[in-house]
Amino acid sequence: MGLLEGKLDAEPTTTYLMTYNQGKCVANCGFCPQAKTSQSKAELLSRVSWPTFSTSSVIGKIVNSAKTGKTKRVCIQAINYPQVFGDLCGFIQALKAQVSVPVSVSCQPLNAGNLWLLSRAGTDRIGIAIDAATPQLFGKVKGEEAGGPYSWQDEFTLLRTAIGVFGEGNVSTHIIVGLGETEKEVVKIIQKCVDMGVLPALFAFTPVKGTALAAKSKPKLEAYRRVQLARYLIVNALSRFEDMAFNKAGQTTDFGVGKDLLVNAAESGKPFQTSGCPDCNRPFYNEKPGGPLYNYPRNLNPQETAEIKQQLNGSLT
Repeated sequence: MGLLEGKLDAEPTTTYLMTYNQGKCVANCGFCPQAKTSQSKAELLSRVSWPTFSTSSVIGKIVNSAKTGKTKRVCIQAINYPQVFGDLCGFIQALKAQVSVPVSVSCQPLNAGNLWLLSRAGTDRIGIAIDAATPQLFGKVKGEEAGGPYSWQDEFTLLRTAIGVFGEGNVSTHIIVGLGETEKEVVKIIQKCVDMGVLPALFAFTPVKGTALAAKSKPKLEAYRRVQLARYLIVNALSRFEDMAFNKAGQTTDFGVGKDLLVNAAESGKPFQTSGCPDCNRPFYNEKPGGPLYNYPRNLNPQETAEIKQQLNGSLT
């Protein structure tokens, strides 16, 4: 948008914003630099730095970039603080008064009333991140055990409510792979979300210095590839969790489709690109530009596709 100068290896197709607050988030998610007990830098979310700009300058730049087609969508990441929904609604209303551009909000709405506030302000779609694949992991990394305000049951209640507010096809969630779950558990929750009408997007766990989970390792690349492939098949109604098979360790051994379809899906490269809302490529959110890339922010080249087939190592047979 021209707010900063820098080199872009993969240009974002969405304008990503984060709400500004002088303090940390009231929640305490173990993987998040914005958690209330995190010792991470205040400008971090995942491994990305978010520099601070005035609201008026940001809106002006978005108006220009949307009119030229560079900004296809605006995605606002919201940390939790007392006045956050007033800030979100005020920003969205001010932006929509100047330009017609799709707006997504990724937040924890806490109650149905906040969902309606966002809708009336002009929000087009919402993301409510469950992050963890099981209730037990949820409690440990962002729920009661972590000192956070969220509960597994409430998250799914809000996701169902959000579909009623924003409409089917306009509600997303995020799942982080690598928190301690098995592939089977991730694929099962992906299927549950899809059956609800919620679009699940995948993140690879990224350890960030200063967070509670800073010492935890990234997920194994081959495991992440299998989950990406399973998600692609489920989201596109090509297979279901119930048709897939897993070994005792919870690793995927059968994707529930024929070999030709499976190979064609892998060779397309589509399962391994960034998953999420429309026009979201989220460059290098989980990885350094030098790789390895967990989520590709663009179409894959033949060499990258060949490397992924090697990483899948027999899973396509």
